[in-house]
Amino acid sequence: MLQSKMKWKFTYTDQMEKIQSIKGLTPLTQQLLMKREIVSDDAVRRFLNPSIDDLHDPFLMEDMAKAVDRLRQAIENEESILVFGDYDADGVSSTTVMVEALREAGADCDFYIPNRFTEGYGPNEDAFRFAYDSGYSIIITVDTGIAAMNEADLAKQLGIDLIITDHHEVQEVLPDAYAIIHPKTSSQYPFQELAGVGVAFKFAEALLGRFPKDLLDLVVIGTIADLVPLKGENRILAAIGLQAISHSKRPGVLALKEVCGIEGEITEETIGFTIGPRLNAVGRLQDATPAVDLLLSSNVEEALEIAKYINQLNQERQKIVSEIAKQADEMLAERSDDLENVIVVAKEGWNPGVLGIVASKLVRQYDRPAIVLGIDSEKGEAKGSARSIDAFDLFTNCMEVRERFMHFGGHAQAAGMTLSIDQIDSLRSDLNELAEQKLSEDDYQQVLDIEMTVDLEDISLKQIEEVNQLRPFGMGNPKPLFHVRKEPKEVRLIGSKKNHLKFQFQAESSRVDGLAFGMGELYPQISPSDKLDIVGELSINEWNGRKNLQIMIQDLRIEDWQLFDLRGSRHVEKSIVIPPNESFKAVTFSEATKSPHNIPIYSADDFQQDERIDGLVILDLPKDLEELKELFKKILVSKIFVSYRVEESTFLQAWPSRDHFKWFYGMLLKRKEFNLHREADQLARRRGWDRSMVDFISEVFFELEFVKIKDGLITINSQPSKKDLKESKLYQEREKQLMIEKTLYYSTYKELKNWINQYLNEKVKPVKEEVVNGL
Repeated sequence: MLQSKMKWKFTYTDQMEKIQSIKGLTPLTQQLLMKREIVSDDAVRRFLNPSIDDLHDPFLMEDMAKAVDRLRQAIENEESILVFGDYDADGVSSTTVMVEALREAGADCDFYIPNRFTEGYGPNEDAFRFAYDSGYSIIITVDTGIAAMNEADLAKQLGIDLIITDHHEVQEVLPDAYAIIHPKTSSQYPFQELAGVGVAFKFAEALLGRFPKDLLDLVVIGTIADLVPLKGENRILAAIGLQAISHSKRPGVLALKEVCGIEGEITEETIGFTIGPRLNAVGRLQDATPAVDLLLSSNVEEALEIAKYINQLNQERQKIVSEIAKQADEMLAERSDDLENVIVVAKEGWNPGVLGIVASKLVRQYDRPAIVLGIDSEKGEAKGSARSIDAFDLFTNCMEVRERFMHFGGHAQAAGMTLSIDQIDSLRSDLNELAEQKLSEDDYQQVLDIEMTVDLEDISLKQIEEVNQLRPFGMGNPKPLFHVRKEPKEVRLIGSKKNHLKFQFQAESSRVDGLAFGMGELYPQISPSDKLDIVGELSINEWNGRKNLQIMIQDLRIEDWQLFDLRGSRHVEKSIVIPPNESFKAVTFSEATKSPHNIPIYSADDFQQDERIDGLVILDLPKDLEELKELFKKILVSKIFVSYRVEESTFLQAWPSRDHFKWFYGMLLKRKEFNLHREADQLARRRGWDRSMVDFISEVFFELEFVKIKDGLITINSQPSKKDLKESKLYQEREKQLMIEKTLYYSTYKELKNWINQYLNEKVKPVKEEVVNGL
């Protein structure tokens, strides 16, 4: 058995009768739509064919009309407007959208992105005073500002009209701003999950009085990079935005595609793993202004130079993240063996700009919430980021200890914060106590939501292409994960570091590859002919013009017990891997004193009834098959390693038949005597026998008193006993040894596993994992 690393949640149900109205779709696609609560024909149409016609009127947002009127008045009066953005990909794209819309409307405007290191997150008083001194009469925030209470008051004192456009969680009190454009403060607006750039886009539409298709290539960047749910309006903006950015002529986009080596259509993965991280990298290491300059640039050469610089910053960012993550691991290892419920690590010198990425790494590694803080001893402050698991709402829980923070904001799964250094230990204690109260042990295990169990034989390339109509995938519309149970035809290690697994499955006449990245350590724990339970994404691999079905494996397990065949191997030590927290024992039926990895050795009688053992290493052959049968009936074992050798094989020696015995006895009757020392070899050669067969027949006849043997001379007993050959103990022992070797040593892998399976403790048999909310 091989345990899965994550918790599998089977979420499908047998309710196909509810969705028979969906025409032209396979049952698999229908089930996926039903899971997303998309059942009616109209809902299916809207989902599979995202259209701008299904977007909502921007003026349904509270204060939208008020804000647009103020801007039109400012444009008419030639007032200066400052767009105040944020330094992540959503903030950068939001800033660009707002600036382009204002400039098209004729406004005198510029933008301001705060420096993460000197100003921190969100609006700040110094920046607002700078805006006042520079002659700006209006400040528009994008992707930020909903928590800027003090800054809103200052703007009012300075005579600046503050228009806040944001999408982050709303706190108890709203800022006293001129206007707040926020889906969650607008009871009339039907969709509340827009990204910051989505809100800015809505503002641009209202201001320009048209649908600004030319800004969609920007909207898709922030929408996908900020991990908002890709449903409702977000799905429409992402879907049509991907088409727009794939064919965009914007110099900044073209430059990014060139430095990233992007060819062909841009997908959600391209933005999430390639474009988004590079735009984010600028604000993580320095002022994010170059990222906005890139997207606003109208010059191809200028855009390419900025893109190359940004790409270089991203490479530096990757190195910094790797080093901080390594230091955080070392700090956690030094604390204790028991990992805390909520990880809180802090150190001077850590770059605050990358701590969110480090926190995400720690969450994936340890399956628990993580807060990573950079300490500034001169200011006496710690600033950083937090990421969480599904079961622990960061925003809600941190708001319960709001007094610990100087600044705090974010979502359920991600947050940013600043606090005094002397509050770090108290925060760690408070959050660990909350987690202790609210979380169970299962909550610390990452959950995989499985859409459906499928047979590879039932999946075609056409089916996968149909499933891809559900794209773009992301938050709220995850890429479907499927469960498959299949015996691989081949398993091998791949990659320069041999740290990935590649499986080859046979589905009717086609081959299906399974790729498990980063799971190379499982290779020695997968025995031949194991039926694997795998969970992964079904996709199409296109190579040299050929398309093949493949599975991108997220997790795997083996429910049945496993047999590892190391018979006759001289490399047993290398072949046995003992996973952490597993108990292994070795059994001997003679007096073996050495075992691989110094696994403790026991006799068969030492094992208790129903004793649970993760791994059993069998060091030698039993004297009787019954000994091994009884051991298997007694214990509960997940893995069996057969590592014995046979030095002098009985099985390989010639086994005499009754005719052999009959002929030899007849020969003795004729000759009256036979000299084993002088004539045995000659007889064996003449008859084509093995010499050992001559000796064995002679010894059996002697035991049964058919003959007498003295000094190697065999003579017939004048009054032989009437016994059957099988009455000979020697014959019985050899027959028994022959059966032991045949069964346990010279059998095929499949034959040996089937034989063992007959006698294993019934409690070892696999039990199906419970299916949640369905079959």
